[in-house]
Amino acid sequence: MPSAKEEPVVLDVDGVAARVTSPSKEFFPKRGETKLDLVNYYLAVAEPFMRVVGGRPLLMERYPDGARGKSFFQKRVPKGAPEWLQTVTVSTPNGTTSNALVAADMAHIVWAVNMGCLGFHVWPNHADEPGITDELRIDLDPQPGTNFDHIREAAYEVKAVLDELGIVSWPKTSGSKGIHIYVRLESRWDGMAVRYAAVALAREMQRRRPDLLTCEWWKEDRGKRVFVDFNQNAPHKTVFGAWSVRPRVGAQVSTPITWDEVATVQHEELTIATEPAKLAADGDAWAGMGEDPQSLEPLLEWHERDWADGLGDAPWPPVYPKMPNEPPRVAPSRAKAED
Repeated sequence: MPSAKEEPVVLDVDGVAARVTSPSKEFFPKRGETKLDLVNYYLAVAEPFMRVVGGRPLLMERYPDGARGKSFFQKRVPKGAPEWLQTVTVSTPNGTTSNALVAADMAHIVWAVNMGCLGFHVWPNHADEPGITDELRIDLDPQPGTNFDHIREAAYEVKAVLDELGIVSWPKTSGSKGIHIYVRLESRWDGMAVRYAAVALAREMQRRRPDLLTCEWWKEDRGKRVFVDFNQNAPHKTVFGAWSVRPRVGAQVSTPITWDEVATVQHEELTIATEPAKLAADGDAWAGMGEDPQSLEPLLEWHERDWADGLGDAPWPPVYPKMPNEPPRVAPSRAKAED
C-alpha cells in the first residue's frame, strides 16, 4: 500500500511538468498495476492514441480509488485545474453546456489520469469543428444468449456490407464484450446525418441476417442476437475511445485490431500489460484511418429509401427530447398493456 506521505512523481510531458500524486496507489488489483503504471501505459501508446483522440473533447469517468472503487462521470473540468489546460464548450442531449477537457496533448491525458480517469469517452468531432461529425461508430453489443464468437461473425457481416458500399472500416475491441467498428468520414455531415446513416445500416443488417443481428431498440424484442446500437451515433453522444482502459480489475484495453485479427483475437488478454509490446511488434492497426476519409452518401441513400417506405425514425435514448418522426418512446409490451 502506498504511504500516506508518498511524494508525487513529476514527469516532463510535452514540455509540461505533469504531477502524478500517489503514484503507487493500486488501480487494477488483478496484477497490482498502479496509477503510475497506467500513466506509463498511456505514454507508451501516445502516438496512436493521439492520432484518434487528439483535438477532441473528452468525457471523464473518474475512479479515484481504482477499478474497484466508486466512480462518477465528470463533463466539466473542475475548478482549480491548471491554467494551461484546454477546454471547449460542449452540449448535452438536454441542451445544457459544460467546459469539457480537450485531448490537446499527452500532458492533458496525464492530468486526467492523475484525477482518477482510467479511460476516456470521446466526442465524434474536433473541438474546433463542433458542428462536424467525422466518425461513424458501430457498436456491436452482445445480448443474453450470445457470446464473442457471435460478435466476431457480426463484425464480418457489417464489414461485408460496408465493403459492398465501398466504405472502408476499422475494428477495435470494446475493452469488454463487444466490438466497435469505426468509419472516418469526410468533414461534411452533422450528428443528425450520421445517426440517420447508422439507423439505416442497422436496419439493413437485420434484414440480411435476422438470425444474428438486430436493430430493435427495446430489449424485449432483441432475442438472442447481437444488437447494432445505432444510438451510439446520436448527437452529443460519446463512445469509449480506442486505446482507453476499462475500469476492470484486469485493465483491459479497447484495442484497435486488423480485420484479420477479428477471427482470433482474445479480447480479455488485451491489457495495459500486453499492448505496448504488441504495438511495438505489430504497429498501429489504425495507422492509415485518417488518410482516407469516407463518404456517408451510400448509407444516407438507404436512409432516404427507408423513410420513403414509411419506416420513419428509430427510437432515441431516454435522455434526449422527443424528436420529429420518432415512434412512441415506450416498450411494446407496456404499450400493449396500456391499450
